[in-house]
Amino acid sequence: MDIKGQLSAGALKLLGRLPLRWSRRLAGFVGFCAVCARGESLRVSRINLQLCYPEMPAKAREKLARASVINTAMTGLEVASLWRQPWSRGEDSIVRVRNQQLLTEGVEEGRGVLVLVPHIGNWEIFGQYLATVGPTTSLYAPPKIEALDPVIREGREKTGAKLVPTNIRGVRALLKALKDGGIVGVLPDQAPDLSGGDFAPFFGRPTLTMTLAFNLIQRTGCKVIFGFGKRVEGGFELVMLPAEQAIFSDEVKVSLAALNRGVEACIAEAPEQYQWEYKRFRRIPEGKSGIYRKS
Repeated sequence: MDIKGQLSAGALKLLGRLPLRWSRRLAGFVGFCAVCARGESLRVSRINLQLCYPEMPAKAREKLARASVINTAMTGLEVASLWRQPWSRGEDSIVRVRNQQLLTEGVEEGRGVLVLVPHIGNWEIFGQYLATVGPTTSLYAPPKIEALDPVIREGREKTGAKLVPTNIRGVRALLKALKDGGIVGVLPDQAPDLSGGDFAPFFGRPTLTMTLAFNLIQRTGCKVIFGFGKRVEGGFELVMLPAEQAIFSDEVKVSLAALNRGVEACIAEAPEQYQWEYKRFRRIPEGKSGIYRKS
């Protein structure tokens, strides 16, 4: 019997009963404790912010790093509620949707729509919302704790989304979905394996960037937009932003640079809600980076 798995699934289900406002309050306390503990999340966030905002005053960067850790804790507890509670409650938490026509026009035209969703705010509610607009397909990697898999699947599929594996079969499913005029959601700011990426500027630094979006665009001619669920008073604002024309370039480095600028534009909307503790700069063109090595 997997005691750890059962306890984890039980805790997630229990936390999922909390109303959103209480999830945020509890997460605020958890995040505050994480900041006080000066753990790995805060350490990595400080490094990333120094790299991305070198001209920002040190006090402002420190405030941003701490706010990011707290917001990440909020995301973690919010998703329990979003997964476990009826979609009607999640829908009620959407305060407004900005630039909704970017998505709906693409769906109405019968074109496939590739939605690039960076790790800002709460991407889970954005994914649930997409599936209410049209047939939505996303990649899914099962969690290491097996007992959590059915809970997560149920939460992500509750509004009709289709989850496909993170392998060649899954990529084929994404291609088919776009060619059939559906919606495909991709997290564009994850560091890929070397075989699945190339280097492009991100905040002025050469950063290993996934080529999945580039390949999907080139093979389907789909529409591309950026989107994320911004945390606001009383719930979420779903934000959609247009992609630069350069993202459609058949030159991979030009397209990837435009993709990263799109992620930067999203971050500018709510930098404190970005997951700065992710080690995005682990690799450099010369090989592995020592940026995150503990001194």
